[in-house]
Amino acid sequence: MFTSHVERPVVAPTAGGSPGPDRAAPAEQPPARSGWERLKRRLTPYGFLTPTGVLMAILMLTPIVMVIWYSLLDGVITTKNSAFVGFANYAEVLTDPVFYTAVRNTLVFTVSSVVAHFAIGLGFAMLLNTPLLSHRTKAFFRVIYVLPWLFTVAIIAVLWRLLLNPNGVVNYLLGSLGITGGQTEWLADPSTALAAVTFINIWSGYPFFMISLLAGLQGIPKDLYEAARVDGATPFQQFRNVTLPQLRPIIISMALLDFIWTTQQFALIWMTTGGGPINATEMLSTFTYKLAFSRYEFSVASASAVVVLLLSMVLAFFYVRHQKARD
Repeated sequence: MFTSHVERPVVAPTAGGSPGPDRAAPAEQPPARSGWERLKRRLTPYGFLTPTGVLMAILMLTPIVMVIWYSLLDGVITTKNSAFVGFANYAEVLTDPVFYTAVRNTLVFTVSSVVAHFAIGLGFAMLLNTPLLSHRTKAFFRVIYVLPWLFTVAIIAVLWRLLLNPNGVVNYLLGSLGITGGQTEWLADPSTALAAVTFINIWSGYPFFMISLLAGLQGIPKDLYEAARVDGATPFQQFRNVTLPQLRPIIISMALLDFIWTTQQFALIWMTTGGGPINATEMLSTFTYKLAFSRYEFSVASASAVVVLLLSMVLAFFYVRHQKARD
């Protein structure tokens, strides 16, 4: 019985020591990075952020630190050698009755504005999102509704001072309808000044909510409304159980932002009433401004500014917390 035996040919290595076909070439290993290269690669992103960080430190952190330090001194800027008085300036601010008047006016002004911004903005957003209107009609109303947001604060203040003048258009129309006597001093009467500036702020700020809520409405899936109609939901039930839950994240974010911005409103108040008459429209912003540039009590004004900063940080904390929970 014979068995065939076939010998495999032996391939000799080629010149230069390269392996033959029976032996695979070893994979080349990347050169090991040195410690300096790893550190350089890790610090490169921070190098790109350094100019912005330095600019923010100069323009933001430095003034904040200076104001906090000024609030602990007495007679800062107006005297050559300021004495350290600790929290005496804070005690003076917190015992000033005008401060609490400013806090109350700021709360009334802010809460009323935010609530009205949401209600008017949501109403107009739903009107612009309805399929009952044609595209041309929607485009026309979008231009009209967004106009108040295009005006600067100075234009808004001058415009409404003319409209609310005793001889202005508002008094003429209300007098013609028999609602008022026709010569109401809306911005000069302590009983109506706060309501007047609040109305002006509502008129100029609702487009912020309207545009944001309109974008949210257009992003709600139509399938949700179709499923609700199949289940027999009325339009009000669709609004309560579909629209509002879908808009809740946007509503909370916009409300917190609007609350923060409105509490710091200064230009509109200053150019319409200046905080008067008789502190009727005094806000925390105008109160602090008057301490610094009317009474030249820069130390007390710094303490008031720090108090406002702390209140704003509380609101900012809730906003950031909501944004993290949303993400």
